[in-house]
Amino acid sequence: MSPEFPTSLGTSTADEIRLLGQDLTADLMGKVGFGELAFWLVALRRPTPSETRVFEAVLVALADHGFTPTAIAARLTYLSAPDALQGALAAGLLGGGSRFLGVTEDCAMFLHEALQGHVTPDDAGWDALALELVRQSRANGTYIPGLGHPVHKVEDPRTPVLIRIAREEGLEGPHLKLFQAIGRVHEQVLGRKLPLNGAGVCGAALADLGLPVEMLRGFALLARAAGLLGQLAEERRRPIGMDAYLTVDRNAVYVEP
Repeated sequence: MSPEFPTSLGTSTADEIRLLGQDLTADLMGKVGFGELAFWLVALRRPTPSETRVFEAVLVALADHGFTPTAIAARLTYLSAPDALQGALAAGLLGGGSRFLGVTEDCAMFLHEALQGHVTPDDAGWDALALELVRQSRANGTYIPGLGHPVHKVEDPRTPVLIRIAREEGLEGPHLKLFQAIGRVHEQVLGRKLPLNGAGVCGAALADLGLPVEMLRGFALLARAAGLLGQLAEERRRPIGMDAYLTVDRNAVYVEP
């Protein structure tokens, strides 16, 4: 008797492939977008057109990080790994997941935990809760995920656009409202104005869609994969990997372990 490993997502036979109860070739291919499918696979429900618009806006926003250490690592690995493309993708995804895109999950988790047991019906209520959170974070010596950006020091251009899209679609929920309140009040405690970064607002938007907060890093990696493929194609068109390697190697200072 052969072992069986059932999955609720789909089944394959010699004649057909069924996914989410649908015929893949007849009901899904050419009719369902990839972002919609990704949402559907995780939530086990088909998103509304409004949810799809917000979700895909997040995927586009998170496909950035152009010329960053993640992209450089992917290009260098493309030159050196035995299975170049696979190794470069793995290097880029691991780098993006561990630092840049972890903010998406961390911010959503921070907001989600802060909202437990709170009912804040108006702007004054959101601001009071936000002020409490910022003061608590400062007292604990911790940072608020999603607050501040090394490049966009005044405003991350993605943030107002994502908030506007969520508002237009009626999906500006408690996570986005609390995140915006943190943006309004944190200067009172920290003594300086920091931008709400795009990775953080993406986390808030995804949490407002009802997606599991512990899964949000996966969506960030999904988005980053598109950017990485672009970086690898660019490496083929205009190689810079070896120049980056030589620059790093010649400037390295080696010390005894």
